[in-house]
Parts: sequence; C-alpha cells; structure tokens
Amino acid sequence: MSHQPNILVLCTGNSCRSQMAEGFFRQLAGDRFSVQSAGMDPKPEVHPLAIEVMREIGIDISQHRPKNIKEFLGRLSVGYLVIVCDKANETCPRIFPGRWERLYWPFDDPAEFRGSREETLAEFRKVRDEIKASIVARLAKLPKQQQVSG
Repeated sequence: MSHQPNILVLCTGNSCRSQMAEGFFRQLAGDRFSVQSAGMDPKPEVHPLAIEVMREIGIDISQHRPKNIKEFLGRLSVGYLVIVCDKANETCPRIFPGRWERLYWPFDDPAEFRGSREETLAEFRKVRDEIKASIVARLAKLPKQQQVSG
C-alpha cells in the first residue's frame, strides 16, 4: 500500500491546464506524490497544443487521457485537490474522504484563446509557465519529507 499523498488536479475539460499541471507535478515532485487529473465535463482528448508546449520543455503528456471526476469520487483519498479553473471551482464536489487541502489556482483557458497559431501557442506557453511557477512555489512550502530537491 502506497503512503504517498494523492494530488488530484481538477479542471472543467481536463484537456489543457489540468493535464499540464499533472505533467509538472509528476516531473517536479517525482515519486513523493501519486498524481491524477480529472474534469467535471471532460473533453474527448488532451488538447494537441497542450501536448506540444509541454513537449517543448521535455514533458510528455501525449499518453494522458481526459478523465471524469466520477472515476475518483469515493475511490481516491485526496491529499491535495488543486482546482485550476473557475468553472470547476464552482461545480466541484466539496467532499472527498479523509483530510485534504483544497488549492484554487485559476488560470486562463488557453483552449478558448482566439488568434493565429503563433499567438495561440504563445498563450499556451504563458499558461504553462504560470502553472509551473505555482507548482514550484507550492512544493517549496511543503514539509521537508514532501519537498522536492533540485
């Protein structure tokens, strides 16, 4: 039985922001956490530009798939619930079993951005970098046994 705290990253569509956050948590926190992401109303696939901008920095999320939060309710003991969008924050169930910490980090949805391909990629990169900065800052505040080195 694993003693790793579970992190569940929640968004509406589970196709961009939550997928990028899951990728960052897996890379930056190593094996200190078990990380999943889910959506309140998941899209059919991970957004191709989210995959592309994460690949640019060496994180492969191409095998991720959008998941419904219902896959985890009652099945996952959540240590940290990280909500990355306004809509999910409004509709997220307030109760998970056990003791957990709820973090609300609203990021712009890059999938809703309208512009040229280069402008849209720039928006995805901006959101990606904001997500990374939030995760790095949060990991630095964790107790020593859960901190990430390097």
